Amino acid sequence: MTLRLILTRHAKSGWDDPDLADHDRPLNARGRRAAPAIGRWLRARGHVPTAALLSTARRVSETWDALGLEADVDTVTRDSRLYLSAPETMLEALADQTADRVILIAHNPGMASLAQWLTRDPPQDDAFERFPTCATLVLDFDGDGWSEIQPLSGRLVDFIVPGALLDGTARKG
Repeated sequence: MTLRLILTRHAKSGWDDPDLADHDRPLNARGRRAAPAIGRWLRARGHVPTAALLSTARRVSETWDALGLEADVDTVTRDSRLYLSAPETMLEALADQTADRVILIAHNPGMASLAQWLTRDPPQDDAFERFPTCATLVLDFDGDGWSEIQPLSGRLVDFIVPGALLDGTARKG
């Protein structure tokens, strides 16, 4: 069976309120533009998940809502372990999923590390290592469940950063 994992870092969040806890920071204007663009790109390229695994941070929830994919998923799991988590923790949360197409939305530095740890042939894009806000990586794995995935076993399907969509430099095809 082929498993598809979509890794998305939350969209750009605001720092306008210094009294607001990090966990509660909302998206800023750039983030509110980027997330819908990523959602449209995912849908146009056929990368629609059937399950979502999300950090509990406000900026992640707002990113998920702005992607516009909720009607397509069977389950949405909000997991507090994913807030500023290490790649190992993300994999533990992913192992509990039963769907074969999962989107995981969380934070750096863990998200960038997880993407690098899983991807056999990384994209030829300087942004991949940084994994900027709302960067999205699509990987396929062979296996019967998420607990089986191993380092460097993910086959690159697609990678995009919102700037490439918003400024018109996205790859075609």
